[in-house]
Amino acid sequence: MTRSPNKLIPATFTAVPSVATTAEIAVVANLGELDAVGVLIGTEGDVPTELGLDRDALTRAGFTGAAGATLCLPQGSGPLLVAVGTGTGQGPEALRDAASAFTRATARFARIGLRVPTLGAIEVKAAAQALTEGVILARYRFTVLQAKAKDVPLQRVEFRLDGATTGDAEAGIQIGIVMARAGTIARDLCNTPAGHLTATDMAEVAIELGGHFGFNVEVFNKEQIIEMGCGGLLGVNAGSTEEPRIVKLRYAPAGEETGHLGLVGKGIMYDSGGISLKPSDPMHLLMKMDMGGAASVLAAFTAFRALEVNSAVSGWLMCTDNMPSGSAYKLGDVLTTRSGKTIEVKNTDAEGRLVMCDAMTLANEDNVDAIIDIATLTGAALMALGELTAPVFGNDQAIVDRVTAAAATCDEQVWQLPLEKKYRAQLDSDIADISNLGGKYAGATTAALFLADFVGDTPWAHLDIAGTMQSDSDDGWRSKGATGFGARTLIEVARHFRITR
Repeated sequence: MTRSPNKLIPATFTAVPSVATTAEIAVVANLGELDAVGVLIGTEGDVPTELGLDRDALTRAGFTGAAGATLCLPQGSGPLLVAVGTGTGQGPEALRDAASAFTRATARFARIGLRVPTLGAIEVKAAAQALTEGVILARYRFTVLQAKAKDVPLQRVEFRLDGATTGDAEAGIQIGIVMARAGTIARDLCNTPAGHLTATDMAEVAIELGGHFGFNVEVFNKEQIIEMGCGGLLGVNAGSTEEPRIVKLRYAPAGEETGHLGLVGKGIMYDSGGISLKPSDPMHLLMKMDMGGAASVLAAFTAFRALEVNSAVSGWLMCTDNMPSGSAYKLGDVLTTRSGKTIEVKNTDAEGRLVMCDAMTLANEDNVDAIIDIATLTGAALMALGELTAPVFGNDQAIVDRVTAAAATCDEQVWQLPLEKKYRAQLDSDIADISNLGGKYAGATTAALFLADFVGDTPWAHLDIAGTMQSDSDDGWRSKGATGFGARTLIEVARHFRITR
């Protein structure tokens, strides 16, 4: 395929993102020659002597040890010292946030170290993983399209974990690198402008990532999609000059499979709203990220081989843009999906569920044991839970609980909302089997109910990441821009996915 000079070269994504490859991360007994050294301090307890200040002095300087707080202490010689607050936090999430705060406070330095005086009840491996994720995710910046990068990449990161065993710490660091790498790959994909990353480009990126990270990729072009009868995806694509793609991913473990997990990602490469055109506002600008679900699924697959996931995992990326034109699908059109069900289109901006319903059918045909879908699906999710928490729905409490537990481990906040079946009547159609739009209220729920119609009895959970896909500012491990939300959660689910047969 001949590429326009304006297209992003897929190799940008095949290599581990620069922040993960250029930074050497190690656990040490004593911190070496560094540019900056951070020391973790909570709101209570002893203050390490190397800071040269007691708690009263720190308090007078405005530092209380609150979570995310930092105080830079210049020295006559040697590295910059930074007091880093952990608040009252007792878990890995407190360490992840503290590492993020320290990394941002020392953004102009390439060689940094962090001393953790006490881990409390936190396991060494989990602590090292959280610290590593915090450092990598916080220093992330999307610089691919800049002639000259404005930020300083990390070269060396050292952790001194008092009383910790080196082996466990090193194992945690390696897990953290793999998890954070997946998060940054998802961010790279979401931050890339739609003019640089089309559905066909996404398929090429998947092929290169599959070769690099050990999973299989099968790509279906428009002619094949027509033969497959995926009318939902084809309907959304009808107004675009760019062809759609279905990208099927497959990871097979080296040993005996503990189950077969299916992952479905919404891949709307740009969502104009179609004929139901979106207003030209800041949210429209973010619609290059409407493929955030597909990005998270693809990024998650990059971790499975390295983490020796024992379950088989299949993924479906449903990729197209949603554009208005003379050939675009219209309100009142009826689409025939792969399942044979027909859908009356009542709003062309409710397009994500149309492409995903075909993937649900494909996943069931592949005999998966459970399906998790992830999508930037509804503005109602943003209105309900804001930018920090994603709603999760499902037809099986066990799989919903697995997603919730995995998200809590990764500090990707989710909250279960009810799949209230009394609202299903809002999706009834007079001329088709179902319509793609419910009533005025509970939009996140009616969207989930639409998908549930195509899932059938397969255990299923649905993550609506419309609110959590991006951050307006640096906040904890979330860097400004795309957050990569969901990639680490999907990895964590796959790592522990087991079906009792």
